[in-house]
Amino acid sequence: MSLSPEAVRKIAHLARLNLSEDEVKLYAPQLSHILDFIEQMNQVDTTNVEPLAHPFDLTQRLRPDAATEPNLRDKFQRIAPSVEAGLYLVPKVIDEA
Repeated sequence: MSLSPEAVRKIAHLARLNLSEDEVKLYAPQLSHILDFIEQMNQVDTTNVEPLAHPFDLTQRLRPDAATEPNLRDKFQRIAPSVEAGLYLVPKVIDEA
């Protein structure tokens, strides 16, 4: 699959990238090679392949769910500009249009 420079410009626009003409010429064949590789991978027959999350049958080592630091919420809320019911109050930053 060969991407045209127009297609690369459209992809760049959708990704909010500002590409120069030299970059468009550089990226067009590179993106085409990536899409060709994806198409090649899609041709592989995977009907008898079991899905797996990890190549080894291992269990995740988990740490104990225990607090390791002291609770300093009251100390921090004493110096906060505005607190109510244990929550930090902040100014509204989103205007409703």
